[in-house]
This record gives sequence, C-alpha cells and structure tokens, in this order.
Amino acid sequence: MKPVILAEKPSQAKAYADAFTSRKHDGYIEINACPTFPEGAFLTWGIGHLVELKEPHTYNPSWKRWTLGSLPILPERYEFQVAKDKYKQFQVVKKFIRGASTVINGCDVDREGSNIFYSIYYMTGARNQIIKRLWINSLEADDVRKGFENLRDNEKDLQLYEEAKARQISDWLVGMNGSRLYTLLLKAKGIQQVFPIGRVQSPTVYLIYQRQREIETFVSEPFFEAEAIFTAAHGTYKGKAKLKEPKRELIAAALNSRGITKRTPGTITGLTHTDKRMPPPQLHSLSTLQATANRRWKASPATVLKTMQTLYEKKLVSYPRTDTRHITPSEFNYLAASVEKYQELIGHSFEIASRTPKKRYVDSSKVQEHYAIIPTKKLPTPAALAKLSPLERNLYEEVVRTALAMFHRDYLYTETKVTTDVKGLLFFTTGKTERDKGWKELFEAPKKAKDTDEPALPPLEKDETVQSEIGIKEGATQPSKPYTEGQLIAMMKTCGKLVEDQNETDILKEIEGLGTEATRSSIIETIKKHGYISVTKNIVSITDKGRVLCQAIEGSLLASPSMTAKWETYLKKIGNGEGTGQHFLGSVSKFIEKLLEDVPAQLEQQTIDIVLPPSPSSRRGSYTPTEVAPCPRCGTGTIVARKSFYGCSNYKNGCKMTFPGIFLKKKLTVPQVKLLCTKGKTNVIKGFTSAEGKKFDASLEMKEGKLELVFV
Repeated sequence: MKPVILAEKPSQAKAYADAFTSRKHDGYIEINACPTFPEGAFLTWGIGHLVELKEPHTYNPSWKRWTLGSLPILPERYEFQVAKDKYKQFQVVKKFIRGASTVINGCDVDREGSNIFYSIYYMTGARNQIIKRLWINSLEADDVRKGFENLRDNEKDLQLYEEAKARQISDWLVGMNGSRLYTLLLKAKGIQQVFPIGRVQSPTVYLIYQRQREIETFVSEPFFEAEAIFTAAHGTYKGKAKLKEPKRELIAAALNSRGITKRTPGTITGLTHTDKRMPPPQLHSLSTLQATANRRWKASPATVLKTMQTLYEKKLVSYPRTDTRHITPSEFNYLAASVEKYQELIGHSFEIASRTPKKRYVDSSKVQEHYAIIPTKKLPTPAALAKLSPLERNLYEEVVRTALAMFHRDYLYTETKVTTDVKGLLFFTTGKTERDKGWKELFEAPKKAKDTDEPALPPLEKDETVQSEIGIKEGATQPSKPYTEGQLIAMMKTCGKLVEDQNETDILKEIEGLGTEATRSSIIETIKKHGYISVTKNIVSITDKGRVLCQAIEGSLLASPSMTAKWETYLKKIGNGEGTGQHFLGSVSKFIEKLLEDVPAQLEQQTIDIVLPPSPSSRRGSYTPTEVAPCPRCGTGTIVARKSFYGCSNYKNGCKMTFPGIFLKKKLTVPQVKLLCTKGKTNVIKGFTSAEGKKFDASLEMKEGKLELVFV
C-alpha cells in the first residue's frame, strides 16, 4: 500500500511535491513511483489546526454562562472536535489515513507540528499504523528527498506531542477560568469590560506595566560634572573628571580648592594604545533576527516570522523557528563551497580570511532540533530577487551577510586612553581608531543612527602640555526608555534578570524566559489584540485597560514570570520523556482552585486607580471615581479621576481644584496627576501637540493652581 504523508498546510505540501513527479487532486497530491517511494505515495494536508479543544458548554451546560458559581471549569477528560470551517479537508485526510498502513508526519518540525499531526491522527479514529517522522531544516528538493529517505521513528515525536498537548490544555484552563474570574470580579467593581487572562500573556503585560510605571514615577535629579576641551599641538580633544555632584557649587568648590580656573593648562600624564578586535557576529536565531529587523526596519516580530516563513517556503532560507545560533559541519561545508556565489548575490566581494570552521559558529553539540537561520544552497536569480518584497529582500540579505561574515576578517581598532592632569585633578578621555573595518563592511550603517563610537583623537605625546577650557556641565538622571517591539522579544527571553529570587532567575535562564522562540511574536500580537498594549512608531505603551489588568493581578502568581517558568520546566520534562501530562494538568487544576480561593479577597483589597469608559451595554455612571491623591489646594478633599477630568471630592464645599483629562491632545494618566499633586511637577511627558499641530515633549508644573509647560 502507498504511504500517506500529512503536511501541516497546502504550501508545505506543495514544497514536498516539488521534489517529485506528482499529480494534484482535490485535497491531496499523488506522488508517482520513484526511488524514494517505489509504489508512489499520497500527500495530503491540514490547514493548521483542523482539530481544536471543545468549548466548555459541551461538557457542562452550566459552563456556558459567565458566573462565579459555575467555576472552576475542570473537565474530567479533554475532548477535541473538528473545526467547523475545516470539515471538508478533514474528511479527505481521514479517508487517506484510515486506509494507510504507513503514515508519515510531515508537519512543521517542532512541538506544535507534532501536536497538529497527532490531534488530527487520533481524531480520524485510525489505529495501529506505522508512523514515521520527516525531520528537515530546508524545503529544497534535495533536502526533502534526503529527509524522506531517512525518516525517523516516532518515539521523540510522541513525547513532543504529549508536551504540546499539556501546554495547550493548561493554557485553555488558565484562559477559561482566569478570564471569567477576573472579568466578573472587576465587573463587580464597576469595570464593564472583558479581561482575557493567559499563562504567558499576563506576566508579559505586567513586565511592560512595570517598565512604564518606572518611567512615569521617575523623578529626574540634576547633576554637575567638570569637563574640559584640551588643545594639543596637533588638535583638540575632550576630557571629563571623575567628579559628579548634585550642586554646581560643589564642583566649583572642588576646582577652586585646587586653584583651577577656566584656562589652567594641563599635562598628559597617561597615554595608552590598546589594539582590539571584534569577531564577526554569531549566526541568527529567530529572536535575534526579529530584534535586528525591528531595530533596522521597524518590522514587528510577527511580521518578521511571517516573512521568514515565506522565504522558507520559497526555499531560500533554513527553518526559521529556531532558537539555535550554531550549525553543524555539514551546513558549514556547503556555505564555504559557495562563498563567492553568495558574495556575488549581494554585490560585495572580499578576500576570504578562513574556510576553517570555528566553534563560535560550528558546533554540533549546540544543535538539537534545528540549526541557525542560514541561506540554503538555492541561489535566487536577479529576477527572483527583484520579485521579493522590500522586507523579504532585507531579511534574506541580512541572513546571507551574517553567514558570509563567518568568512570575513575580524573588525580591528585601537583604543586610546588619555589622562590629563590639571593641578592634581585628572581628566580622562577614551578614543578609538579604526584599523580594519573587516566584517563590518558587509553591513551598512543604519540611517540616522547616532554615532556611539568614541571620537577620533589627534596625535598626542606623553608629558605634552595642553591648553585648557574647563567648564561645569549640567546633566540630569534619565528614566529607563519604553520598550520597542523588538526589545519585547529580548525582554521575554531574558526576563530572569528582572526577577529578584535567585532560584527563579536560574529557572527563567534555563528555559529562556517567557514563551518559546516560535510563540513570542504571537503572544505580543495577542496582547495587542486584547487592547492591553498599543504600539505607536514602534514604541510599546500600556493602555488603560492593560493598567487595570496589572493592578488586578498585582501580587498574584499571574503577574510573575516565575510561575510560567516553573511550568515550562516541567513541560520540557514531558518532552524529554521524564514527566507526564496527567501529573502536570493535576498541578494546573490545583493552581486554578487556589486562584479561585485567593483572588476575590486579593482584588477586594486592591486599588484600581484607572477609570475605563463603560461599554455601550453597561449602565451610565456604573463605575466609582478613583482616588488619586490628597487635594493640593484645600488639603481636606481628595483628587479623584472622573470620566473626562480630575477633580476634588470637596467641590460641594467650594474647592474648585481640577486637572484636565486631556492637555494639548495628550491624555494625563493617574500617576502623572499624582506627581502634580504631591511633587508639583511631572517627569517629561512625550507627545504633546501644539496649536500648529507639532509634537513636542515637556514636563508639567503646578504654578499658582495652573498647569505650565517646562521644557528641558
């Protein structure tokens, strides 16, 4: 009998079919007899998830209505159903699988691919077939044929399925129970919106909220430093003393005590030149490519993954959902053999420094399921390159250039450190001289990028006397910057750095933070869709709805990345055959019961200081004004947040203290109004709009009961 191959989606099936002679039919492809398949084969496909978990009400009708009394939702066993809009294709798949003696899992080569295959396979009712696994990193015809000729058994595949299924069900349980619990409890507080809860989504939103709170409550402090411009025989250079004080007078006193005036000459007492080198960058994993693309072209992580999947299906790059930055000698050899062709492809030739593999890039022990993202052997023609979209072209060239960098020279520069003595006060200078651009020639400097390199220095001599222009420079401490979408990927991956408990930090580091390489971008898209964050010009901001969620979950395990890290640790054990889905889901059930027990009391004590507009279906005035801070005018009332402004609760007794909800087209947040009430001044607020329509940044200050702009 002919074996049956199940691909994850039509485009993947087409790539497999392109490696053989075949005939297309409705819902399947027939592969003709060939050396790989002596009797031929049938190739059919899913459309992503043909099969999904059943809705709660199919287990218990009382779970259809959202009530606290109907929780928890914990079915005794979990059942699946065919997705309504995919029934026709499922029937095609079912017919072929049930009639086959050998079935080949050709779904994506990751955990989710294993999950999709087995959820479909078990839904067909088929049993006792021989199941084999196709595991490839490229859709090129040679690699596809080689993969089918060297199929794996399904032992590891089954373990990955158990892991993925446990993850899918646990996420379903947390979502179904947590979303209802928080939505209903917040509704009781007058907040009439739905609050989806997610095992990975919620701690991600909370980390973004923490960063934004740091920025909003940051109070900038001035500082003063002694700086000098020195003029030597062959040019000028700047120096800075290791003096930093909160007041100008303290720096002035330090200079006066040494008898230093603005023009006091100095002497170069220290001059060292250190030759340094920087090796080419490591190859890309998905997350490093997403971060690079976001920084350079402002592409969202989800767009990068989608575009890389397209390039993979066009057979131009290797499998993109990888967390590895290494390749094996096999991949290195084909890249080394074609260096000149790849150089021609990007129109940049260079002398090859070495064709010997280096451990920094080539290490089989670091390659598990997939290797780093590299170009395939397929070299696109100029016409094919021209047909790529701008982002496809940018990403493809980035992958090619990063692979070529392995064969380039190191970047060489000399670092010069200068110590200038002015009457015993030492001024320090660091400069950089480029000796060989090396691999950096391959990468164009991004436009409008600030030059962060140390300045070039003029020729200097030790013991040389230099003329000085010494001054006191004023600066101010700066808050952390908000995340960009690309930085969110890195934050999710390295969030262990943000956790104080060392054991939890170690766990987060071991499992590489929140989510997986393949899911982080979709998590970001999900929290955008739920209205918890917004992205404007690539800057991520928490929304009012996101603030309400974070204030509601504050102090609970749902706000902590550590909880999901511990779950991920056990899920990995299931994937390695060291744990069971049954044990894991038992723990998740206990977690949900604990959530139902603890959250109502926690939320009762929690202050929600954000007012969300009631949804159209809710009654007018069904929310309680939120207290912000003591009134700075009367001292007896409290400033509260109302629908469109902030006002004093003592207004009936004559206090007319108010703050606008929107000032110069910028919404004022509760933390900003709180700072005005308590400190009299906010931190810098970005995005005010002038009468002429121009955007600008400024602080707000309270002066005689009125708001005034303060420019830095």
